[in-house]
Amino acid sequence: MNETNIYRSAEFLLSANKIVQLPPDQGKEVAFAGRSNAGKSSVINTITNIKSLARTSKIPGRTQLINFFTLVGNRRLADLPGYGFAKVPVKVRQQWGKTLRMYFETRQSLHGLILIVDIRRELSEEDEQMLEWCRVNYLPVRILLNKADKLSYSAAKQTLLRVRQRIGEQNVGVQIFSALKKTGMDELQNQLDGWFLIEK
Repeated sequence: MNETNIYRSAEFLLSANKIVQLPPDQGKEVAFAGRSNAGKSSVINTITNIKSLARTSKIPGRTQLINFFTLVGNRRLADLPGYGFAKVPVKVRQQWGKTLRMYFETRQSLHGLILIVDIRRELSEEDEQMLEWCRVNYLPVRILLNKADKLSYSAAKQTLLRVRQRIGEQNVGVQIFSALKKTGMDELQNQLDGWFLIEK
């Protein structure tokens, strides 16, 4: 990508909990999803090299809105609500689900999803739901098996192979990642560059 500092240009734009509150459906957008403890905010901060861009918290479930960050060239990152945290009220979880389903079904500027999974836990039921929404809407996905620094190299590789075999779809890429060690950064950036450059 020509704009070498595109991700470092990230700035907070707005937060939304309803479709009508989203920014105009123009340009190109990549969303980030994952369980509340998968390290989603840390991944976004690592990609942009802006330490406090996406708020990290030791209390799971803090991200209860879709948070948008602008990049140069009418591009955006969308930080989706973390899921799978039991203490979030049922009505709130149901509202999240409705909003996210509509987001995947109607958002024309959405070019791809980064699905962040704790490599020690592998895919959850909610992760599978995200993949299904993407499948039916023909949205490409890249799964980041995050926190790879918590496992040995061989154990991380074994998990990678298991997840790839389980997915078995051409539209879903899987890679090892560590927000802490920046393992897999080049591979991830190449994927993001591809989505942001693609004509659609």
